[in-house]
Amino acid sequence: MLAAGLVLVSVGCRTERPADAPLTEVTLSTPGAYVVSTGAVDRSASPSPPAAAVPAAAAQPRQPTDASAAAVTPSAVSPARLPTNGWIALAKWSASAGLGQPHRIAMETYAVATPRGKAVFQPGSQCVRWEGVNVWLGFAPRYLEGQPHLHALDVQRTLGPLVGGPRPLAPRSRVVVLDPGHGGADGGTQGARDQLEKNFALDWALRTAALLRQKGWEVHLTRTNDLDLTLPERIVAADRLCASLFVSLHFNGLAADARHSGIETFCTTPVGLPSSVKRNGEDLLAVEHPNNRFDAENLRLAYRIHRELLSATQALDGGVRRARFISVIRAQGRPAVLVEGGFLSNPAEARRVATPAYRQKLAEALARAIE
Repeated sequence: MLAAGLVLVSVGCRTERPADAPLTEVTLSTPGAYVVSTGAVDRSASPSPPAAAVPAAAAQPRQPTDASAAAVTPSAVSPARLPTNGWIALAKWSASAGLGQPHRIAMETYAVATPRGKAVFQPGSQCVRWEGVNVWLGFAPRYLEGQPHLHALDVQRTLGPLVGGPRPLAPRSRVVVLDPGHGGADGGTQGARDQLEKNFALDWALRTAALLRQKGWEVHLTRTNDLDLTLPERIVAADRLCASLFVSLHFNGLAADARHSGIETFCTTPVGLPSSVKRNGEDLLAVEHPNNRFDAENLRLAYRIHRELLSATQALDGGVRRARFISVIRAQGRPAVLVEGGFLSNPAEARRVATPAYRQKLAEALARAIE
């Protein structure tokens, strides 16, 4: 039974996650470091993004400050079902996608014209700047026979869903669950001025809920007050409500470097692709999680949200990223994302987040993206 403050409606819909899927809690040892059994998030797995395309603040992947990351037993994918590996010439892909031919805009940097801007690639970097938004690839493009090439999995799972622009959402119902991170004894990240992430996340969710209800959405929050709420309860809430979308709201923190700032948006990593953020260096490519059924929808939702948040706030662009260890989204049977609305460990960004006007900007941008 869920604790008070979370209203659930049992409507008998089929859930996408086995009810007895084992879950283990994650403890936040220090701001910016998750511990599951032993170890911390691997921050060195991804090469730096293109210097010409991505702000310096996005140069290294960072983990979301989400204490609700846990181990869910994955299902193995048989070798016959694994996606095809291989490399495709950037020029061949752009032609097949109906886009412009690539041209060099700087040393080691190539641009491809799209209907709404351009996509900027750099061999050796996992980050592509897609129509003004940083999106992390699974594999860095590379030179083969003197020409830049893209990995076939990124062509299929990353670039494919983005070609054609930010399409309107087509949820099976207009039911969305907003998940304010942390709560109760778990305050989340503590900001530079002793602010608590849990309070800002809840305020952001409440503001967004009011706006979405005006647009005709049925909105539920996993918590509406300062409530202790477990990871399994957050997941089951969306299942029982037959939600069509799940959005978990957080604010980031990096104790080791207060200079980091910006917004990051996460979705589950597709089978076969490496994650842009890893936990303990572990990233099992050949396993399938429930949320992988919605890989394309996850990415499109993350892109829409990320683009609107950046436009509204002019914050630094930490990128649309993928991770497997965030169980609150990987166990979802619906499109799901986790958003980090800024770094509370950065004093200047923490001051902005602390103002109601800024959180209203975040809410309005999120509501526009979900509309």
